[in-house]
Amino acid sequence: MSSPRVPGPSAPSAPSVPSAPSAFSVLFDLDGTLVDSEPNYFEATRRTLAAHGVTGFDWARHTDFIGIGTLETLRTLAAEYGVTAPEEELLDATNRHYLELARTATPVFPEMRAFVERLYAEGVPMAVASGSSPAAIEAVLAGTGLDAYLTTTVSAEEVERGKPAPDVFLEAARRLGVAPEQCVVLEDAAPGAAAAHAAGMRCLALPYVPGTADDPAFATADLVLPDGQREFTARGALAWLAERT
Repeated sequence: MSSPRVPGPSAPSAPSVPSAPSAFSVLFDLDGTLVDSEPNYFEATRRTLAAHGVTGFDWARHTDFIGIGTLETLRTLAAEYGVTAPEEELLDATNRHYLELARTATPVFPEMRAFVERLYAEGVPMAVASGSSPAAIEAVLAGTGLDAYLTTTVSAEEVERGKPAPDVFLEAARRLGVAPEQCVVLEDAAPGAAAAHAAGMRCLALPYVPGTADDPAFATADLVLPDGQREFTARGALAWLAERT
């Protein structure tokens, strides 16, 4: 799939960064989009499954669930590995492991932080719409300082269906008091891109796993950066948004 690319970083003498468009609200996925938390989610899930005798869960299998909510992931894996424990028990254990890891270290992608800070300075409404639990979202945002900018959050556990259903994005728009067509979603996973499309929102996709850039769900996005965070810049994203107002 051939996709337009966001311009790279500018030299110090370049003109000032374009103003963010006020006509849009911006909805962020959390894991893999704002923060590099997928290694923590892999380890949390691995620990939960290992407690039930599962030894074959690896990173490659984890990447199949990037963009899928924790509960949906555990349901699938429990059936796959024959784990009979109640799903609430599995979810509680995974969330507990994840919070332990998240509080230790969750790096923010530097250009994403710059993007959020600029949108905040321009008064652009923003929200986080994530498959993570409310506690995990709160812990990550507080631990990284992003909670100073992102005060509206929605967890897939607060809506009927997780991604690729549009529920989390539609609820985020509702909480912001904006129409879905006014929203731009930033997503790193194919199910999230599909959810944005189903919600009637524009999408800037940054595949966390580069090899997934050709997933048909990403074809519904308005802009795909095949190399993900490696080619994303705050300046380029702002310019892309400004062109659409």
